[in-house]
Amino acid sequence: MNYLELPLAFVDLETTGTLATRDRITEIAIVSWDGIGEPATWSHLVNPETRIPPAIEAFTGISNHLVAEAPAFSGLAAEVGERLAGHLFVAHNARFDFAFLKNEFRRVGFDFRPPQLCTVRLSRQVFPEFAHHGLDALIERHGLTVPGRHRALPDALALYAFWQTVRRTVPAEALSVLVQKLVSRLSLPAHVDAASVDALPTGHGVYIFYGQTGLPIYVGKSRHVRTRVLSHFAADHSDAKEMSLSQQVRRIEGIACAGEVDALLTEARLVKELQPTLNRQLRRNRELCSWRLSDQGLGYCRAELSYARDLDFGRQPNLYGLFRNRRAATTAMEEIARTEGLCLVALGLERGALGKPCFRSQLGRCRGACHGAESLETHSARLRTALSDLALTTWPFPGPAFLAEGEGAHVIDAWCYLGYARSDEDRQALLASGKPSFDKDTYRILAKEVSRMTTVVP
Repeated sequence: MNYLELPLAFVDLETTGTLATRDRITEIAIVSWDGIGEPATWSHLVNPETRIPPAIEAFTGISNHLVAEAPAFSGLAAEVGERLAGHLFVAHNARFDFAFLKNEFRRVGFDFRPPQLCTVRLSRQVFPEFAHHGLDALIERHGLTVPGRHRALPDALALYAFWQTVRRTVPAEALSVLVQKLVSRLSLPAHVDAASVDALPTGHGVYIFYGQTGLPIYVGKSRHVRTRVLSHFAADHSDAKEMSLSQQVRRIEGIACAGEVDALLTEARLVKELQPTLNRQLRRNRELCSWRLSDQGLGYCRAELSYARDLDFGRQPNLYGLFRNRRAATTAMEEIARTEGLCLVALGLERGALGKPCFRSQLGRCRGACHGAESLETHSARLRTALSDLALTTWPFPGPAFLAEGEGAHVIDAWCYLGYARSDEDRQALLASGKPSFDKDTYRILAKEVSRMTTVVP
């Protein structure tokens, strides 16, 4: 359809904050124009049914006192819906205003889905020579008259005035084509270049979101990168994390991968290298450690903490769990001891002499391995059983191995990832490059693929 055949509704909102799933509308304005004569204006204060933060009060001038007697959105929903029905929804950073209205309508049981045009994107397309396309920049650049900035109706009128500037600048046929393109592209945040999304891999790969400062804010992976990236933005109206992500992203970069394993490994590596602010997992663990059962003779073993930096970690047998530091390892072992009634003195985690009841034994919290009520051999057997689910897989090959994927193979040595090779020359170069340090995320990825690995023949 030709979207410019629809009447236009220039919309602006004032809100209690920036998260559409949590914050609420305090004022709404709609400037309607059917292409003939003067526009029709309408605005209304809205009781957000929550407190307006002091900083927002100062910024907009809309106070808690001012909205106290205003209707809630539920009382205005029918009129707002009627005014927007059949119109092209036009707003500055349209995703923001649309997300708030969509959530408000959802609360009253109405599905709000108008076609949308973002004036940030429109300005970038029509005036690409300028760096800034915020509403303040548009007002100053085009000499728009706007009394009462940061209130809904003046800002909506500014959008109407900007639209008239665009109409005078762009021929009607070209503007129709441009609007058609921008409305169909509105699944993207206003500051993201559609060409960068078009350039993303369609298959396995990794994507990187960069923020306003140019620094990476999020790294993700997918079997269908372009589709996954678009899904982030499609969900942002109902998910606070996705909404925050879409508001921060300014640039997207994609990396094609040979397959699922390559994508997982690349994602883990990039998170450690780039340290994006929104990735909570896969961070570098410099104190990586495991519990090792040390044989004390006669069937008795104690738990000793071993660090990845001190051992040939991948080939070292008898290791249990991967922990980011000593504190995490100790907490996990103490929880196992509590659940299984193990003795911290017999484990070696607490000072004390065997032959005397430990403090926990006196409280009935250990079965007495410390003073002979339970044999040390039985205690050790129960410890091994309790730790069995945490046992690390020892590297099963005498040397490096290959894992075929795509047009080449991953080269791995004792769970350490050497790289991806597409030829025998690549493989030999990687084998000669030396083994990197053990990484728990790499181990967890590769340990699931051990059945598909092929040992390197000397």
